[in-house]
Amino acid sequence: MLSTGLPQGAVPKLERPGPLRDRVYGALLELITTRALQPGQHLVESELAGHLGVSRQPVREALQRLNTEGWVDLRPAQGAFVHEPTDEEADQLLTVRTLLEAEAARLAAANAGSAGIAVLEELCAQGERAVAADDVDAAVALNARLHATIMELAGNAVLAELAGQVDRRVRWYYTPIARQRGRQSWIEHRELIAAIADRDQRRATELMREHTEHTRTSYHARRRS
Repeated sequence: MLSTGLPQGAVPKLERPGPLRDRVYGALLELITTRALQPGQHLVESELAGHLGVSRQPVREALQRLNTEGWVDLRPAQGAFVHEPTDEEADQLLTVRTLLEAEAARLAAANAGSAGIAVLEELCAQGERAVAADDVDAAVALNARLHATIMELAGNAVLAELAGQVDRRVRWYYTPIARQRGRQSWIEHRELIAAIADRDQRRATELMREHTEHTRTSYHARRRS
């Protein structure tokens, strides 16, 4: 266990080429969204620099950018801390996600071909196996891929761009409830895929709206427990 609380192997390798500050930003954002760095955790520049194998300057620049985007809180005389989302923030984001995803499901039901349906079914099978193996990280990643695939099948570039802007934050909120949602989430995915395959736009819209609402209520229930 590293001194910042990062599990061994959690620190991603910095890809080259590209501006160092951007690569450090990407690495820290990944650590935050996967919750390797927990909400409220103190972020010490020197320790992060050591883990990433860089100087403190690009870490400082990355933390400033993350602060601007709402992932990190910079507190005077205290330093940087991973942002702790409020219930209101989560509710607003997950409500917007419901609107985007419900429309994506409707369009996917109208536009998806057999190849796209096959991809969804394979992702769902992988997700079910991940849940059975209690592999939360894999289940979270596969959940994100399945929803992204539905967005792609919708065929609306503007909708996909908007969804992409909230995707990381949705993953951030979903991770702590992934085990709680567990098998039920993938049962809902199966029903949704069936509606898309049947080209039932109304049913696909309703199922996606219910699915994302279950995630929202599960998140709030966990916060209250």
